[in-house]
Amino acid sequence: MDASKIYILGHKSPDLDSVASAIALAELKNKSENKDKYSARIAGELNKETIFALDRFGFEKPELLENAQGQNLILVDHNEFEQAVDGTQEAKILEIIDHHKLNFKYSEPIYINCRPWGATCSIIKSLFDTNNISISKELAGLMLSAILVDTVITKSPTVTDFDKTIIEDLARISGVADWKEYGMELFKVRSNVKELADAEIIKSDFKDFDFKSGKFGIGQVETVDLNEFAGREEGLLLELKKLRENNNYHSVVLFITDIMKEGSLFLVSSSAMEEVEKTLGQKLEQGKVYIDGILSRKKQVAPLFVKHFDK
Repeated sequence: MDASKIYILGHKSPDLDSVASAIALAELKNKSENKDKYSARIAGELNKETIFALDRFGFEKPELLENAQGQNLILVDHNEFEQAVDGTQEAKILEIIDHHKLNFKYSEPIYINCRPWGATCSIIKSLFDTNNISISKELAGLMLSAILVDTVITKSPTVTDFDKTIIEDLARISGVADWKEYGMELFKVRSNVKELADAEIIKSDFKDFDFKSGKFGIGQVETVDLNEFAGREEGLLLELKKLRENNNYHSVVLFITDIMKEGSLFLVSSSAMEEVEKTLGQKLEQGKVYIDGILSRKKQVAPLFVKHFDK
């Protein structure tokens, strides 16, 4: 282990917030400490909107860290070992910055900054401000992109007044004249699934959860038009079934969120479908149901499954 190097990285199936948070925090720490020992890494292949935002604001794709065993780590945008890169339990974790519920046990005290905000990038922007460190136009654009995606352009129930103020500030710094219009551009990139295989769609934003009832996988895809997925439901359901059976999941869920209609189509493969129906409060027809008003995995979907399957 190189004690002089500290890797900052987000979860497996990295999304834009996890990648932008790692890049932003590495820059903040290197600047504040006047060192060059912090480096952003990724824990998997990038999705389309992350590649788009990196390209737009002139950032290189961070290097892939396949196994963290023996490394010094700072975790961003996650705190559950089920979602972390392989080897994290054998790494030295120095710090966590996150906006999800805490489900973390460690053998020694560490610094944890966990706030109920809409994005990890919002927390890191506040740290830039606290330390009186300026943010470049390019980094502001990347962080803005991440917050817009995570808060569904401020439509998500996860958004706070802090996020909204930070969005306005980052838009000003980055020179993005109309952040709502730019947010729609991001979601059009995000929802263009024509070239993606069913497995790629499911894994594009997918998280594992270890509940008392078993292992669960919950994926989310957001779109500006649910019709983009017309004719693909059966293929996605078959892929969900294959994923569940091959990887010993209790249940695997994909919900496709229409950000314009503000609702989600749920596709489910489960060993206990009736229990999932009770959890969602809806009858599934051939593994499918549309539920109005559902936009957030963190705030709406995951808590339902925690309440029912982790008791």
